[in-house]
Amino acid sequence: MTNNVADHHPGNSVAEGNHEGDFGCSMVELRNLMELRSAEAVARISDSYGSVQTVCKRLKTSPVEGLSGNPTDLEKRRQVFGQNFIPPKKAKTFLQLVWEALQDVTLIILEIAAIISLGLSFYHPPGGDNELCGQSSGGVEDEGEAQAGWIEGAAILFSVIIVVLVTAFNDWSKEKQFRGLQSRIEQEQKFTVIRKGQVIQIPVAEIVVGDIAQIKYGDLLPADGILIQGNDLKIDESSLTGESDQVKKSLEKDPMLLSGTHVMEGSGRMVVTAVGINSQTGIIFTLLGAGEGDEEKKVKKAKTQDGVALEIQPLKSQEGVENEEKEKKKVKVPKKEKSVLQGKLTRLAVQIGKAGLIMSAITVIILVLYFVIDTFGVQRRPWLAECTPIYIQYFVKFFIIGVTVLVVAVPEGLPLAVTISLAYSVKKMMKDNNLVRHLDACETMGNATAICSDKTGTLTMNRMTVVQAYVGDTHYRQIPDPEAILPKVLDLIVNGVAINSAYTSKILPPEKEGGLPRQVGNKTECALLGFVLDLKQDYQAVRNEVPEEKLYKVYTFNSVRKSMSTVLKNSDNSFRMYSKGASEIILRKCTKILDKNGDPRMFKVKDRDEMVKKVIEPMACHGLRTICLAFRDFPADTEPDWDSENEILSDLTCIAVVGIEDPVRPEVPDAILKCQRAGITVRMVTGDNINTARAIATKCGILLPGEDFLCLEGKEFNRLIRNEKGEVEQEQLDKVWPKLRVLARSSPTDKHTLVKGIIDSTVGDQRQVVAVTGDGTNDGPALKKADVGFAMGIAGTDVAKEASDIILTDDNFTSIVKAVMWGRNVYDSISKFLQFQLTVNVVAVIVAFTGACITQDSPLKAVQMLWVNLIMDTFASLALATEPPSESLLLRKPYGRNKPLISRTMMKNILGHAVYQLTIIFTLLFAGEKLFDIDSGRNAPLHSPPTEHYTIVFNTFVMMQLFNEINARKIHGERNVFEAIYRNPIFCTVVLGTFAAQIIIVEFGGKPFSCSGLTLSQWFWCIFIGVGELLWGQLICTVPTSHLKFLKEAGHGITKEEIPEEELPEDVDEIDHAEMELRRGQILWFRGLNRIQTQMDVVYTFQTGASSLQGALRRQPSIVSQHHDVKNVSSPTHVVLSSVNSTPTTSAVAAAASPPAGNQGGECVP
Repeated sequence: MTNNVADHHPGNSVAEGNHEGDFGCSMVELRNLMELRSAEAVARISDSYGSVQTVCKRLKTSPVEGLSGNPTDLEKRRQVFGQNFIPPKKAKTFLQLVWEALQDVTLIILEIAAIISLGLSFYHPPGGDNELCGQSSGGVEDEGEAQAGWIEGAAILFSVIIVVLVTAFNDWSKEKQFRGLQSRIEQEQKFTVIRKGQVIQIPVAEIVVGDIAQIKYGDLLPADGILIQGNDLKIDESSLTGESDQVKKSLEKDPMLLSGTHVMEGSGRMVVTAVGINSQTGIIFTLLGAGEGDEEKKVKKAKTQDGVALEIQPLKSQEGVENEEKEKKKVKVPKKEKSVLQGKLTRLAVQIGKAGLIMSAITVIILVLYFVIDTFGVQRRPWLAECTPIYIQYFVKFFIIGVTVLVVAVPEGLPLAVTISLAYSVKKMMKDNNLVRHLDACETMGNATAICSDKTGTLTMNRMTVVQAYVGDTHYRQIPDPEAILPKVLDLIVNGVAINSAYTSKILPPEKEGGLPRQVGNKTECALLGFVLDLKQDYQAVRNEVPEEKLYKVYTFNSVRKSMSTVLKNSDNSFRMYSKGASEIILRKCTKILDKNGDPRMFKVKDRDEMVKKVIEPMACHGLRTICLAFRDFPADTEPDWDSENEILSDLTCIAVVGIEDPVRPEVPDAILKCQRAGITVRMVTGDNINTARAIATKCGILLPGEDFLCLEGKEFNRLIRNEKGEVEQEQLDKVWPKLRVLARSSPTDKHTLVKGIIDSTVGDQRQVVAVTGDGTNDGPALKKADVGFAMGIAGTDVAKEASDIILTDDNFTSIVKAVMWGRNVYDSISKFLQFQLTVNVVAVIVAFTGACITQDSPLKAVQMLWVNLIMDTFASLALATEPPSESLLLRKPYGRNKPLISRTMMKNILGHAVYQLTIIFTLLFAGEKLFDIDSGRNAPLHSPPTEHYTIVFNTFVMMQLFNEINARKIHGERNVFEAIYRNPIFCTVVLGTFAAQIIIVEFGGKPFSCSGLTLSQWFWCIFIGVGELLWGQLICTVPTSHLKFLKEAGHGITKEEIPEEELPEDVDEIDHAEMELRRGQILWFRGLNRIQTQMDVVYTFQTGASSLQGALRRQPSIVSQHHDVKNVSSPTHVVLSSVNSTPTTSAVAAAASPPAGNQGGECVP
């Protein structure tokens, strides 16, 4: 195999970037070039350009030095080839949001009623004053009052407008927040490029055509490019082509790298040839009209050749959340994965809505019947033609009362409360280093019962240092003196570390004086480079001598090899290979070891066992990772077959074994203790040696002395849970996971199996809710499968971030605990709001209903009802949904998925307060005029002026709600409702603001609000009755809930059996379940696009003749591959996620037998 490197030409971009003049290839040429694949592309490059070098030359860039970074040059490139930015879909305008808010059914009914009422009030029939029409106009009324009939209709319309504006504003600010969040996610995405010979990281949006980008394992490619030099590069292009197999990239076979694809293995450099809307992803986005805001153009369901209907959602777009919000408002059959809370709320809202509808219908019927019987039956009046408008006015009034009952009954504040609560939490969680990508993840976290955490970087500091070494038969407990090691061995160590590591890993001087040196790149490699520096050697000099172009063959690190090797060609045509990797893996392949004189001697199996016992286990018991350095020389006569990896990686000579320490983060043990107190099990899943893992788990407090917890290695774990066919057996797994605390030497497949197994398990009374942390490319499946996936913001690869729900910007385990706290807080905030809202609903509906039936007129007028509705829905949801979380939230067990929203205690509070309020209001309604010595407001004629009596009823009602809002701050029966009230300024503002507004309405509201001013003593009585709510709340607290067995809970989650068959959308059965689990995945999204692109190509072909037939044919294979939804995780280990029931089948991950387990169960013996 020849070297995978193109010769670079000396012409440096610094010189050439300055003179004007166009580039040697146009944007269209490059764009067409990028549409070709593999052999065609290679042929086109050699025909049109000669080589990749010429492409670089024409783009005025140097493959080694990169661009000059000269601003005018960069600007010119942006103008000629475009920016690396795909314009987002236009945000909805405020007016669009207003229009959406107007679609609310109850509001529409109200508007119609108000308009009819308005129309009738302006219509004065000729015989309107006819005595025979009943007591329509009371004698008290003067002419002016009769003219004021329009006020009620206008006031209803006005309050509808207010409600709509508030809703629209909320939606708008939510969308704005999310756009901000999106742009923040995008700004944080950086990529490594070479400019002026310096390797720098720049934001993805600043990449221009002609940049030389360095790509490595785990990158999500930000632009299209052509490979200049690559080591063992494998790309997952399933996001563009739907092909699940990884594509090998090399200069001879397939040098085309496409944006939006993932680097699964290897490293290399590419020259950027297309950015932004000209890159492959960009072209697809434009096809889909992501640039246009037209809703029609948005392809919602792409019916495709193989009959799978897939929901298309743009990558990372906010559409998903928007749709969820709409779904909350329009209650549909729950989608398969609706978040728990949403499901419960939707059901509750429907139940309440139905009850409200029935009540309002009964109210209207009773009012109408009573009026008809009374007027035509009892008083025996004839129906006169000229009286018709007056009767209609009565009926409209009744209708409005009915609608008002409905409006008050329907808790339209619920979706609002959820939105506010989530949006507020998400904003605040940013400060706690949680970047939430999917809103519902925030609330799911509150239910979490298990966390599967990585070790490196999450529980530990990810600042690795070599602290012990075994060189030349000597075990050094600290870094040896350079003099103590023979020069030839020292040379081997330096070369083995400097050359056989990614050249992107390096150690830079500290940022602050006296700080620690900065580690850039892979932290394990940085530890080894640090070891070289501690031995007073310079690794950079070696790298300058052997630049990356001279490396003959590189076997890059991946989760299956667990090692990395680099081959160099010597001047005499012989080869030398350096290897490094996990000690048990490399030592198994060693047949010699360097002795104290630096000469190789035989290294047999028993020597190896002794070394494991004497060196590796003691190191591991101190929590050190052990890494073995080795080398092998190949003779010059015949070139080995580099593709048969097992033969190449054998017969090695061991140079040294080093122990790397990665200290536990100081705050982690405390955070894990909090989790355990909160009823959350923390499990550690790591690729490390079992002894290292056990030592770290003990330091963190995951393993407690004296408990019978399991620590398993991946191999042992698979042996326990798989049957003889190699399939995972759920029963077997259920025996293992409850006790399992540490899974060591695990592959990504094991992690996925464990997560899936815990989620699917039926052992406990609750379904487990699992959170997982991951940073590697191969953690994707586990992150997607988990209920909440956390990706590491610093160490995480783009692939992991793409699959996650929350990004930890500081990679710290403590931030997960914060997320749990916020999640539980969201749940509680919504329960608080419900408790308040339902009390008001119950009272208002009963008052309106009975009042209407007994006095033919609702004591609370339509406009007053709307004001009450506004305070209790919109403002209360603001006040109660923004309570900051307190540590006490972590003292209770998780609620679980089926816990009802409204607990018994809350039900007790709701009914208890309702009793108090109803008693007061009915007393005031029927005896108020005697108590306050005022005129009775009952049975007033149609347009009579507002009475003090009804104003007092209304005012008292609002005062009671205000004080009950304070009661609602506690839902678990706590006595101190004022606790930490000052920590929530929004709450205080809302309560005081509502109070002030109420004073204005009562004193100056007049006719529109049906209020007349009250005296000071009347005000004091209203407030005094309101304060009674607080005292009554204390009384309710003393009644033990346990005695009230008859109280039912409400707002349960939805069980599978309850979804009626016929309501399921007809294409659900065709959707593969695994597909549904790849959350609005890029995969579905790109796959759909890909088909559209295919279809476009076909259409285009028919229009233009055969020119682009190739394009259509080229994409055909993707259609075949869709039938097998195979998601590939890492090359030799295929994990097939084809359907929910099938289990990941793993080819023998490690055929080599594990070393005899010495003290597997016991404690470490240092």
